[in-house]
Amino acid sequence: MKAYRLLTEDDTSAFCHKVSEALSKGWELHGSPAYAFDAATGKMRCAQAVTKDVEAEYSPDIKLGQL
Repeated sequence: MKAYRLLTEDDTSAFCHKVSEALSKGWELHGSPAYAFDAATGKMRCAQAVTKDVEAEYSPDIKLGQL
C-alpha cells in the first residue's frame, strides 16, 4: 500500500524538523511544498505531502505517523 500524509506547521524550524523526521523514517516527498497565510492566527503556514510504500492493508485506523 502507498501511505500518504500531509505535514503542516507554522513557518518555523519545527516544520523543517517534521519533514526531516519523516524523510529519515523512509517517507518520500510528493509534489512541491505549499506556503500560505493563516488569517486566523496571523502566521504563515507550510505544508508538504509525503508518501511511503508499506507492507500493510489499508484501514482508516492506521496511525500514519507511526509507519
